[in-house]
Amino acid sequence: MTLQSTSWLYLTVILAFASSFAIADEAVTRTEDVIYARKFGTALTLDVFSPKQAEGKPGNGAAVIFVVSGGWYSSHEAINQGFVNEFLKRGYTVFAVVHGSQPKFTILEIVDDMHRAVRFIRSRASRYQIDPDRIGISGASAGGHLSLMQGTAGTLGNRDATDPVDRESSRVQAVACFFPPTDFLNYGKPDENAMGRGVLKNYRAPFDFHEFDKTINAFVPITDEKRLIEIGRNISPVNHVTSDDPPTLIIHGDADSLVPIQQAEIVIEKLKTNNVPCELVVRKGQGHGWPELGNDIAILADWFDKYLVKSPVTK
Repeated sequence: MTLQSTSWLYLTVILAFASSFAIADEAVTRTEDVIYARKFGTALTLDVFSPKQAEGKPGNGAAVIFVVSGGWYSSHEAINQGFVNEFLKRGYTVFAVVHGSQPKFTILEIVDDMHRAVRFIRSRASRYQIDPDRIGISGASAGGHLSLMQGTAGTLGNRDATDPVDRESSRVQAVACFFPPTDFLNYGKPDENAMGRGVLKNYRAPFDFHEFDKTINAFVPITDEKRLIEIGRNISPVNHVTSDDPPTLIIHGDADSLVPIQQAEIVIEKLKTNNVPCELVVRKGQGHGWPELGNDIAILADWFDKYLVKSPVTK
């Protein structure tokens, strides 16, 4: 089985856990394939799920970004409305973001896609009737990793940028996710390098970093170990935690063999050290996903209710 098919299978299995949690289509307006960026001639898109007004009452004005990613593989076909329905029922506008997918793009490039997506959504706040200072983000596994990267490493916009989207912040105000990788250089235990190695040896493509060499006008692989270690630190959310990070919730199984629960524990510990509101919900005996995962989406929604609706937090 190829890396792409393995990632696709993983993503569809994880999202299928939520497929039975459906609400009537007439209660939701879905706008598909909204282009939020272009790169190398490729359009990057997101779908917008807007809760229809019930009895003249608008939504809650907050937004949830759902990162469509499993093994850093992303596809429009993998958008599962079952995963976002709980948020829609509570009045959130949901943006399902499809990032540039491996094996074509690496994690460094994918992180840039997510920054752009958040900036784009914030720049269109009035169009989608959301508060730009009440944006949460969620995902599972690789989607959880990318959610935490936005929570810990989101940046302010460039006021001098030609593109008005790039003037917007890519920071979010709350994170709630499932079983995310958080430190690729201490993966399960100290000094365990999982950058396409070890436990993640079947996920080499997203760690296959290249750079453009102007002298030969071609992309060449980065092979220097020191540089690779530097990249590993940069793409690990645990290394970006600061006291102004948003409230963060993680749900993780303690029998997870693909993403050890240690990954959640170390980032939660660092968030606590920095006095950031955070919580780790442990699912005893569960691995990388479980049959009742769909029920736990309500816990994510409760977290967003607490920090985006009842007492909005800005960063």
